[in-house]
Amino acid sequence: MVDIRTVKHYGRVVGIVSLAALLTLSACGDHDAKGDYPAANGNNCLPDVSLLDQHGSAVSLASLKGKPVLIDFIYTSCTATCPMLTAKMAAIAHELGPALGADVRIVSITLDPEHDSPAQLEEYAKDHGAPGTGWIFLTGPPTQIDKVLALFNLRRTRESDGSITHSVAAFLLGPDGHQLRQYNALDVSPEAVVADVARARGKG
Repeated sequence: MVDIRTVKHYGRVVGIVSLAALLTLSACGDHDAKGDYPAANGNNCLPDVSLLDQHGSAVSLASLKGKPVLIDFIYTSCTATCPMLTAKMAAIAHELGPALGADVRIVSITLDPEHDSPAQLEEYAKDHGAPGTGWIFLTGPPTQIDKVLALFNLRRTRESDGSITHSVAAFLLGPDGHQLRQYNALDVSPEAVVADVARARGKG
């Protein structure tokens, strides 16, 4: 059974999203590595939904089609798991080198759109060493964020103490916007993800 851990932190804020589908997957396939699993979701995960990037510019998710997209979900006030997820993405970005932006994109979508403005996402990106090219941080109206989450079979629930529960899942989408791989982002190695990206680039 796939170990996609749902994490709850107690403090000022904490995480979001449960991912039931990942809990029933078996890890199979010739090139599966630790934390690296086949996709179990056939949805188009890059619909014509417009969000705002960290610079305040409108971005349609559908406009990202044509190249593989590595996508995760974080929020800026998370002080434990989200920084670890972003550090993993930064390591993957480093491994991708000049391919990031040219051949593949990384997209991080906030799970707390009620509080995460583009300016806050821009500061978060800078604080965590995100490259200025090829890595997009997105926010938008909560209804739009929830619509995107539903495509990944995710949902967000804010607890009475203000905390949020979240999965440590990330996803690799093919050039057509459909999922190719899913990850326990805390466990998967940057090298495994980069190898998956290389295979995805051949599917364009």
